[in-house]
Amino acid sequence: MKELKTTTHFTVRFSEVDSMNITWHGSYVSFFEDAREAFGKEYGIDYLTIFGNGYYAPLVDIHIEYKSPLIYGDEGIIEITYKDCEAAKLQFEYEIFNAKNGKLVAKGSTTQVFLDKDYNLVLYPPKFFMEWKIKNKLIEQ
Repeated sequence: MKELKTTTHFTVRFSEVDSMNITWHGSYVSFFEDAREAFGKEYGIDYLTIFGNGYYAPLVDIHIEYKSPLIYGDEGIIEITYKDCEAAKLQFEYEIFNAKNGKLVAKGSTTQVFLDKDYNLVLYPPKFFMEWKIKNKLIEQ
């Protein structure tokens, strides 16, 4: 199976650290969001595309394992990988590394489901999503 992934960089801002000068645990949710946006832009499945096709894609699950801290001013590298499945959902795995020493900082995963414009859960993959999978060689026609 083809693997879709992308990498993005960030610098830890003052507003993202706690009183111990390490990245506050909640900031990692934003780092994951930035990685999903970069992935969406690269592979043509960004939030505006999803919305333009009549759907929302809210997060329903997020998991983070913290391994090593980043401090104010550190540069991080996020690798995001799309994990394909047959269900109507988007699943991603993440690894964040310290750019200075290559050390694993955190890893995690997220799951998003599709809702229609009336906020009803979509049980089958939307047509545009299946077309996206075909275009990216995740499934055959």
